[in-house]
This record gives sequence, C-alpha cells and structure tokens, in this order.
Amino acid sequence: MDTYDSTYENLKREWTDQFVQVVDAKPELARFRGQVGRVITVNRNNKAIVDFADGGWYDVPASAEFLTKVSADAAKGKYDGTANSAQPLPAKQG
Repeated sequence: MDTYDSTYENLKREWTDQFVQVVDAKPELARFRGQVGRVITVNRNNKAIVDFADGGWYDVPASAEFLTKVSADAAKGKYDGTANSAQPLPAKQG
C-alpha cells in the first residue's frame, strides 16, 4: 500500500460518521458557521463529504484546519439526520 492509499484510509477511518463544525476562521466556509454536520465519508481527494441536514452534501478538506469534531451529546438537537438528502422522501420535500 502506498502513502497515498494509507493517508486516504487513515482519514476515512478518522472522520467517517463524526459530527463536525467548520472552523470559524475560514471565510469560504462562513455559510456553515454554527451548524453541526455529519461526515458521510471521505472521498479519494481527501475531502470529507459533510451533510449539514439541508438537503445537500458538501466536500470540505478532511483536516483539523477546516473541521472540528463535535461530541454526539453536543450535536443532539443541532443535527437532524432525518432532514438530509439521503432519505427516500426527505421531510423537507413534504
């Protein structure tokens, strides 16, 4: 296994299914400020695919420079997993 695959696998193991918030200092992520999301997976470009429960998934670099992990207890009430685009009939679509 080469270094690229090793890095990818480590990031995937570390970030998948974690609750996260974006780092406030990053202006390109300002629209997600204060929201809690869940990392669905990490893609081969080493970006976390994050569901912010708004109907879309977003790719954000999978590093502490861009994302901070949030405990499951802290995420309660801030993340609604039933409102995401992965549902067969999301509640937002009626």
